[in-house]
Amino acid sequence: MSLPGVRMSRRSGVLMQRLLRPAAWVLLSLPLAWLALAVFREAQAPGSALGADPGEAVLLFLGEWGIRILLAGLSISTLRRRLGYPPLLRIRRLVGLFAFAYLSLHFLFYLWFFTEFDWRLISEDLVERPYITVGFAALLMLLALAATSTNGWQRRLKRRWRQLHRLIYPACALGVIHFWWLTKDGYGEVAVYAAWLALLYADRLLAARASGGRLERQPN
Repeated sequence: MSLPGVRMSRRSGVLMQRLLRPAAWVLLSLPLAWLALAVFREAQAPGSALGADPGEAVLLFLGEWGIRILLAGLSISTLRRRLGYPPLLRIRRLVGLFAFAYLSLHFLFYLWFFTEFDWRLISEDLVERPYITVGFAALLMLLALAATSTNGWQRRLKRRWRQLHRLIYPACALGVIHFWWLTKDGYGEVAVYAAWLALLYADRLLAARASGGRLERQPN
């Protein structure tokens, strides 16, 4: 390859790395933009965008996209390892925070639309409805991860930071279980999520075994 060709390749690589984060922002924001438009259309013409039960449609939309983005974030380390492209790790934190944002909106919408912030009703749901208990437990785990996702917390916690952030795996599992319990008919989508998560678990175990039981340290 000629020297100009090498320079062009390097410039393209640098450009791709610079565009990676803005592109992730745009892609991760698109579902929220679509939802905002759907809510606007629904307000103008009821039943035109969100079906017969708009409240349930919004709740499920936020929850489903939260799980998808969460699994996508969990996949980044695997993709980086399989593709040999370390810059992917630069968006891992961003993807995780977007997943937390979607799932927080999912929970807040439930509190507002379905319970009207009636704490007695909320406490009854947490005790009597296992799918809500499981979902709430997953959200608490993700809250701990989001709150300690900064470089400052990583320096403070040191090795404990990595141990804490392994909660992402049980949080994902609980999220899939929560979605499975909520599914009323047709389990194809939840089966895809469960298979996706199982493959990521298997890949992590294989990678840990290949590295002598210890995965390499991966910066955010």
